[in-house]
Amino acid sequence: MTEARVAIVTGAASGIGRAVAERLAANGCRVAVVDLNAAQAGAVADAIGGTAIRADLSQRADCRRVVDETVARWGRADVLVNNAGFQHIAPIADFPEDTWELLLAVMLTAPFLLTKYVWPHMAGRGWGRVVNVSSIHGKVASPFKAGYISAKHGLIGLTRTAALEGGSQGITVNAICPAYVRTPLVENQIADLARTRGISADAVVAQVMLEPAAIKRLIEPDEVAALVAYLCSDAAAAVTGAAWDIDLGWTAR
Repeated sequence: MTEARVAIVTGAASGIGRAVAERLAANGCRVAVVDLNAAQAGAVADAIGGTAIRADLSQRADCRRVVDETVARWGRADVLVNNAGFQHIAPIADFPEDTWELLLAVMLTAPFLLTKYVWPHMAGRGWGRVVNVSSIHGKVASPFKAGYISAKHGLIGLTRTAALEGGSQGITVNAICPAYVRTPLVENQIADLARTRGISADAVVAQVMLEPAAIKRLIEPDEVAALVAYLCSDAAAAVTGAAWDIDLGWTAR
């Protein structure tokens, strides 16, 4: 019997990360559910037969510990999904410097560190999958999101570089770029954008989030998880270095 593959999913207590953890577990993976919220991570891990790891990914030591604890428990690490993130909306002139640094630490430095630490385990087996959850804002910009957009653009650059290095070792590295997904993060953004733009919450959804889209609805987390699961599969062995749009046609203009 083939030994189950092991996946590390960050930001997996809710939203996209939770959907990804559930999908990978359903596909036979053992999943390390990584999140700052220990209680929610534990609930997800219990539901899917995984393990919860509380981690502050802004801290280098916690990034190392995530990989070490996963390998100590299951003896391997085959898949890494870098999903953890948060948002802060403010004009550049008012953007707090410490928040900028925290955004980059969690959404760009942590994916680099986790990839670095998991790399030898993947290379040693000649098989690995890294999926970085970027955003349409990894390709285009919007006002008031300087930290988030800078991190997401950088994540695509990291993806491409790692893909070039991993090809000869059986490791593929891809990014996905969703538009607005129905998650707690997006729900919080609606209120923030209404405040910064001086419009209603309904107007934010219609005029900011969905106006550029061909399909006028939010994306469901399960739809994103399906794409991640494909990229983590054997069927995607020839796919690497790509930044996949899942954006309702948002960037087709």
